[in-house]
This record gives sequence, structure tokens and C-alpha cells, in this order.
Amino acid sequence: MFLNFFPKDFNFFDLFEQQIGHAVEAARFFKEVVSYDCVTEDTVSKMSAIEHKADDVAHTIIEQLNKTFITPIDREDIHALTMEIDNIVDMLDTIVNRMRIYNITGVDKNLQEFAVVIEESVQAVAVAVGGLRNIKNVKVVFDACVEVNRLENVGDTMRDEMLMELFATVKDPIAVIKLKDIYVYAETVLDICEDVAHIVDSIMVKQA
Repeated sequence: MFLNFFPKDFNFFDLFEQQIGHAVEAARFFKEVVSYDCVTEDTVSKMSAIEHKADDVAHTIIEQLNKTFITPIDREDIHALTMEIDNIVDMLDTIVNRMRIYNITGVDKNLQEFAVVIEESVQAVAVAVGGLRNIKNVKVVFDACVEVNRLENVGDTMRDEMLMELFATVKDPIAVIKLKDIYVYAETVLDICEDVAHIVDSIMVKQA
């Protein structure tokens, strides 16, 4: 009976890394998408496929969490980490969908700048999440979390400057509304990355 408490073929850390791997894939694809003149249905489908893969991993983690009596870290932390990593991919999927719905055309330099920062932040999150395997990785994890926090601050500044520029230069109110939404969504991705970093920080403190 006790063997059920310690599944031999299951490792939460493996699945966390798979999940954040899909987030990295989504961030890279988003950087590619913002270089397109327009977002097509095919583009939306490709991002949705990444989102579905990430969802599958999240569902697997939660399913196993419900079956496992003893976990390597607090159950609440496993759940919170899983949900927040999933939110990264969900938000990137939402942005691409909105770009299609809003019929955003032409290459927007502001979105390209955001996409670079988003990819850097998700990569840093991946380092932090990967470091959870070993408590000795505390400096690696800490440095990655600090970088995520720094990039979130960069994103705040970028969003505000871009909105100021948008309101000052674009006269079409509908265009302003569309781009404002997209810029805010893009910065929200960085907020979510910071939320993941905070959870990882908390886990490392508890494990110390």
C-alpha cells in the first residue's frame, strides 16, 4: 500500500520542466509572430497547439497531485506553480488571438521590443524552475528570479512609454483601443513571470 505514496515513474520536477519548456516555445513563437505583417488563422492555430500541449502537462501534474500522498514540495506550491506557468502560455495565446480579432496589421516595433523582453523573462523563469530540483541551486535560482523581477520593471516602463506615445501620435480612437489592449496584455505576461518567480523563491526558502 505504501508504494502508492511514492510513484516510481513520476517526477514533478520533470513535468515542471516540460511545462515551462512549452512556455519558452510560446515566447519564441510570439517573437516570430510580431515580425509578421498580419496574424493569420494558421498563426493562431500554431500558438493554440502550444497552449494545448502546456494544458496537457498542467492537467497531468494536477491529476498526479491528487493521487500522491507525499510530495517533494508543499502541495499548495505545486498547484500554484503549475497554474502560474500555465497562465504564461494562456496569456501569449490570448495576445495572438486578439491580434487576429483586432486585425492588427503591419510590424509594430513596440510589440517587437516587448517580445524580446518576454522571451528573456520566460527563459529566466525556466532557469529558476529547473533549479528547484536541487536545494544547492539556490544561487542560480535566486539570480534567475532577480532577473525576472528586473525584466518586469523594464516592462512596466516600456508599457507606460508606449502608451504615452500611442495616445500622443495615433489619432484613430479604435486603433488606440486595440493597441492599448495588446500592450497591456504583453506587460501582463511579465507580471505572470514575476508571480512564478515569487513562488519559486518561496519554495526555495521553505526547502532551505
